Amino acid sequence: MTPAATAWLQDLNALVGGLFLLALFALVSTRQVLGCMQAFIALSGLLAGSAFLLSAIYGVWDLAVVGVVDIVTKVIVTPRLMRRALHDEVLTRREVTQVLNVPTALLCALGLAIAAYLLSRPLLALATGAAPAASNLPVGVAGLLIGGLTAVVRREAVPLFLGLLAMENAAFFAGIGIAPEMPLLADVAIAFDVLILVFVVGVLTRAVQEHIGTTEVGELTTLREEAAP
Repeated sequence: MTPAATAWLQDLNALVGGLFLLALFALVSTRQVLGCMQAFIALSGLLAGSAFLLSAIYGVWDLAVVGVVDIVTKVIVTPRLMRRALHDEVLTRREVTQVLNVPTALLCALGLAIAAYLLSRPLLALATGAAPAASNLPVGVAGLLIGGLTAVVRREAVPLFLGLLAMENAAFFAGIGIAPEMPLLADVAIAFDVLILVFVVGVLTRAVQEHIGTTEVGELTTLREEAAP
């Protein structure tokens, strides 16, 4: 591949990283469960796009397989599993109960993104392939922090769980930039573990919704075991 083509692909990968960061902010700001799911789908699609681009840059075709697996498991299968496992009421209801309001949460997310950039600068010296890592590593670290923020501030079970999945996407986004030759088997195994986890959480959330009428995590602390007759 010519240096001009490589530079063009690196610039395109940096654009994907910027869009990935915007999708993280969308995950923080949306107040609807369905909107959170759509933000997660966007994150997964952008992760796959970065995997395809890095596969061409590094010449590591295992990354292209990772991108295909990511599209199948997270962009197509995971949303369908969640839609089947959850009530329509859960998906369409506005999520009005959260620890922080949207402007405050966005300011916190912005601060975490800046902190991620500062934390990533010393790590870039250890990365192989400086140009792709320069975009993937800071964005991936920011995704870990912002996904954790989402999991903390959300009180609904499904957006909280999607925040955890966003952290997993962010870890992969950073990993494919700094370690493109990571074992393919590990990537595929984690992807299918996520599918199983999505199915289990969806079924449990549906059961909780049917029994207590809400999916707010805080309400689960009020449950008590009934005394035996």
